Amino acid sequence: MDLTLIVVLVIALALFFDFTNGFHDTANAMATPIATGAITPKKAVALAAILNLVGAFLSTEVAKTISGGIINEDPTTGVQIMPEMIFAGLMGAVVWNVFTWLLGLPSSSSHALFGGLVGAAIVGAGFGAIDYGVLLSKVLLPALCAPLIAGISAYMCTKLAYSITKRQNGVSPKRGGFRYGQIFSSSLVALAHGTNDAQKTMGVITLTLVASGLQTAGTGPHLWVVATCAIAIALGTYTGGWRIIRTMGSGLTDVKPAQGFAAEVSTASAILTSSHLGFALSTTQVASGSVIGSGLGRKGAEVRWGTAGRIALGWLFTLPAAAIIGGLAAWLTHTGAVGVGIVAVVGVGMLLLFWYLSRKNHVGHEDTLSDIDNSGAAVNILSKKERRARAKADAKAARKAAQEAMDKEPDNS
Repeated sequence: MDLTLIVVLVIALALFFDFTNGFHDTANAMATPIATGAITPKKAVALAAILNLVGAFLSTEVAKTISGGIINEDPTTGVQIMPEMIFAGLMGAVVWNVFTWLLGLPSSSSHALFGGLVGAAIVGAGFGAIDYGVLLSKVLLPALCAPLIAGISAYMCTKLAYSITKRQNGVSPKRGGFRYGQIFSSSLVALAHGTNDAQKTMGVITLTLVASGLQTAGTGPHLWVVATCAIAIALGTYTGGWRIIRTMGSGLTDVKPAQGFAAEVSTASAILTSSHLGFALSTTQVASGSVIGSGLGRKGAEVRWGTAGRIALGWLFTLPAAAIIGGLAAWLTHTGAVGVGIVAVVGVGMLLLFWYLSRKNHVGHEDTLSDIDNSGAAVNILSKKERRARAKADAKAARKAAQEAMDKEPDNS
């Protein structure tokens, strides 16, 4: 297959993956402030999109981990990764990403990408194509440790927040400031997300250019790669991803402003630290761990362990499922241009099917608040005059119903 054509196809698919990463992971930053009413859904996703765009320019350490770390691209070892393999791996990641979005399941876009690439590389070039030391130290271990650390941090921060603002001398605690603080903390998560997740696509495109001989091995992403990836993830973030926002915002636990603030600060801290160290972290796992930890930290809060179990199963299956799809796609691409064409047609067909199914069960921004939040918002919208008028009408209706009941009673005199 023509080298230029396959490189263009890989770059296009990589940017589409970046787009799906954006709408898949919007919930990581904005689910909790939306659930608590700190910010309206549409304003939240717009803010997240801008900060994802900015964050993508702040670091390239994670991109270097992917472009020159996990996949061996060393002529001395005899391992050669072809653009067709990268195309196959990306297809595995994209298909799994959109499928889990359809289910409203906050799975890891990062692990979908790693799984797809690893599966395609093993099928296409053998087990020697993977640097298992880097995979273990910078992907698998952070996947296990980061959600736990973020959850413990969120638990402690939630306990601290409620301890500081507890009722004193019979005076009700004032925690309204946390609602406004959530705007800052969720913005920090969105910025952190841009520093970590956008770089993964930068790394894939850079790996493709290196594999094609269009860039020297060991060099970082070009400026145009950084810019296009930043724009793609920002556009994806702006589209919303309301299904997963609903799951993260009220599916795990009913989030109050203080615990939401604690969860977001913990999430942002873990992601920013990982980006600095070059760890290709799953921001979804970190955010989920923080939300669960904050739920455990608030007295009287209920953690919905059934939903948490579904999310955990999604984490467990993401990497192997994407690897299987990527491996099958890589096996097909061995046939040359025909195989690449089959992978492209089947992949696009599956994505269209998922989109069609999503339209039959539409979830929009109006569905992201829990029933309690919606009822509270409805009350707040009414003015004092409207509330007095409604109260008078309710009282009049009650008196009328009582009079009618008395009139129906038999006269025993």
